Amino acid sequence: MLRMQAPRQLLLRLAAFVLALLSLLFFAFPAQASGASFTTFELSNTPGTVCPGGTNCTNNASEPQIRSDPAGHFFASSENGLGSGTEAWSSFDSGLHYTALTSPNAVSKGSPVAPGGGDTDVATAPVKNAAGMYNVYVASLNLANIDVSTSKDAGKSWTLNPTSASVPGDDREWIAADGASKVCISYHDVSTNNIDVNCSYNAGTAFTQLGEAFDVNHAFLAQNNEIGNLVIDPKTHFIYQTFSGIANAGEVSCSQAGSCGYHVVWVAVSTDGGKTFTDHMVYNNPDKTVSYGHQFVNMSVDRAGNVYSVYSDNHNVSYSFSTNHGTIWSAPVVVNAAPSNTAIEPWSVANKAGKIDIVWYGTSYYDGTTPPDSYPSSAAWYVYFAQNVSATTAGSAFTQNQATPIVHYGGVCEGGISCTGNRDLYDDFGVAVNPTNGMASIVYSDDQYTNDANNPPQAGCTASTSNSSKCDHTSIATETAGTGI
Repeated sequence: MLRMQAPRQLLLRLAAFVLALLSLLFFAFPAQASGASFTTFELSNTPGTVCPGGTNCTNNASEPQIRSDPAGHFFASSENGLGSGTEAWSSFDSGLHYTALTSPNAVSKGSPVAPGGGDTDVATAPVKNAAGMYNVYVASLNLANIDVSTSKDAGKSWTLNPTSASVPGDDREWIAADGASKVCISYHDVSTNNIDVNCSYNAGTAFTQLGEAFDVNHAFLAQNNEIGNLVIDPKTHFIYQTFSGIANAGEVSCSQAGSCGYHVVWVAVSTDGGKTFTDHMVYNNPDKTVSYGHQFVNMSVDRAGNVYSVYSDNHNVSYSFSTNHGTIWSAPVVVNAAPSNTAIEPWSVANKAGKIDIVWYGTSYYDGTTPPDSYPSSAAWYVYFAQNVSATTAGSAFTQNQATPIVHYGGVCEGGISCTGNRDLYDDFGVAVNPTNGMASIVYSDDQYTNDANNPPQAGCTASTSNSSKCDHTSIATETAGTGI
């Protein structure tokens, strides 16, 4: 008996050791999303062209955004550059194919107001209009104001309002929709650096309501902030404007001197439709040199009204959640894991209660000191996709997938027009989900030379000009297998 038990005990101890080792390996290498996969393809700048599969599936646009309507139709836009108009696309088959639409703001080329083509954003109405369609809105910067283009027929035609902002002289606008015909924009007005929120109740024809994101107790933020996106909860009609900034009035001097960064993530919440806002702190990093002002802090809302904040410190992407309309927030949780040792420019989308997808540009390179703008040419960047189906549960885990091939090598400048380094990835990109099945479609920038059926090279893009603005283009990565949210 003793001779028989000794080997058995040894085997039990060996089994326990193996289990412990497997446990350590599990925590050291987070599981990838089970079965998640994506199809990637380039979009066309020729109206009516369907991609993939059509001819002329090339473009030279960048810094795109995307949304879906309640029917599961995707709408995306991207920039040709200030004064050159905006590209737009639609998908009615869950993101497997996209059709190029007529430019939402090219009609302004013949008017005294310069056409758009600067920063772009998209919104879709949560309620049908009188014709039984969901309004689509595309916002873009022009030289003096903000273009808001409205389509009441799923992108077939557009009506342009080239002076949507009540305060002229604007930068980095965002757009969000509510009801059948309410649409709001937020933006920095250049003269004060305030974050203004303008709302229209007639589908963008006139923006008559003006609010300001900073309440009286947080006026110090006016000159010390970096704007994030605008979100409206379609059930409560609460409006959320996120931004990063300093912690208090005592930090104004160090902020102006550049010795402290925008180390606090904020959200301005309006419960009266955008007339007034109350500011709440999402997360205050005790390291004042950290900055979340790297384009851009991001916010999303799920169907149950839970709010999610996503932000990057130029190393990790973190998220916090609120279950009481942005008043109280959870501690931050790091989302990315190896091989994405650096994660920047995050964007998120939420759908069913507690379910969220987050995307970012990521690379395995990280040395603890070099900023992304100065990364070596060996740093290969991809679009990463993470998902959490219990995101309002403390300790819940994200799965992570690489959603695209390499989209860029080397440095990534996030300083906007002040950039001196490579800016081919620009400042943001986006993800949306089909609310009927929860599957994602990502729109992103890519500056790599490729030559295949789904990703042909545009004019001027050759193997020798890869990784330069000559090869910059907007592409799609649509989830074809995996878990929907």
